Amino acid sequence: MPDLAPASPADAYAALLEGNARFVHGERLHPNQDADRRSAVVPRQRPFAVLFGCSDSRLAAEIIFDRGLGDLFVVRTAGHVAGPEVLGSIEYGVHVLEAPLVVVLGHDLCGAVTAASEADRDGVAPAGYIGDVVERVMPSILWARAAGCTDIDQFVQAHIRRTVDGLVGRSALLATEVAAGRCAIVGLSYRLADGTVSVVSSKGSLPEGV
Repeated sequence: MPDLAPASPADAYAALLEGNARFVHGERLHPNQDADRRSAVVPRQRPFAVLFGCSDSRLAAEIIFDRGLGDLFVVRTAGHVAGPEVLGSIEYGVHVLEAPLVVVLGHDLCGAVTAASEADRDGVAPAGYIGDVVERVMPSILWARAAGCTDIDQFVQAHIRRTVDGLVGRSALLATEVAAGRCAIVGLSYRLADGTVSVVSSKGSLPEGV
């Protein structure tokens, strides 16, 4: 079976947008979800994008981008917070599996961002390891407030932007791949009500306006 996966950052990004448009309009093709595809990817995976998203149950990557087996290398945490394991997983997807695109996927009404905003306002952090998630989101809240942001959706966009910046800033490997044009990183915000995505920020070689 020939490998027809998008090979450039721009082509990978276009494929995701096309899939999202099909999902939004109820015209999904369900590509690469049959027995032939299952067999074809047994010896090797070659995903065309690393999807680093929030763990929210309404944000299932293969569904909202209308993709299938072997297409996306998915990493998800609450509030898309990135610890060493996450960075290593994303680096693996880019450096070893040669995915030309990394997507940071956040969404409106994000619970982790809301919790961090409330903790900042009230001065009380959630108990347990939920508090650790909130602590990792908190710098984005503080940065957004300093920039004049006041509502949750503005905080969400600020957190997506800072996550994109943080991937390049913290990972020398990702920074090198982006600088060489082999990979691009784009931050997208997903709207729960209508299923659309919009660009928040990007790094690397992508179409003008992204």
